[in-house]
Amino acid sequence: QVQLVESGGGLVQPGGSLRLSCAASGSIFNLLGMAWYRQAPGKQRELVAHISSGHKTNYADSVKDRFTISRDVDNTIYLQMNSLKPDDTAVYYCNAGGSWTTAGDFWGQGTQVTVSS
Repeated sequence: QVQLVESGGGLVQPGGSLRLSCAASGSIFNLLGMAWYRQAPGKQRELVAHISSGHKTNYADSVKDRFTISRDVDNTIYLQMNSLKPDDTAVYYCNAGGSWTTAGDFWGQGTQVTVSS
């Protein structure tokens, strides 16, 4: 079983930056692909970024060159978000166990990111 706890969301002005964190429990963390998804009001949940157990990364076109996903050895993944836009406003969810094409079975509770002046 894997439990995920996100943190780091908040309100930021357009052009600003935020860093999201996802702390994962479970001894199999290093074997899992990890990802960040987001869901804006009235829209479907979408994949933002994925990092494999071997640290290979993939990004949605809408965030490429602005967001960076990373992971470290203490069971934490991060999403560094730069040059934020109002369209980035959403609840961001951490996901474990999936690939670039398929979500894993484990989800965090989500953290709100609001980009507004």
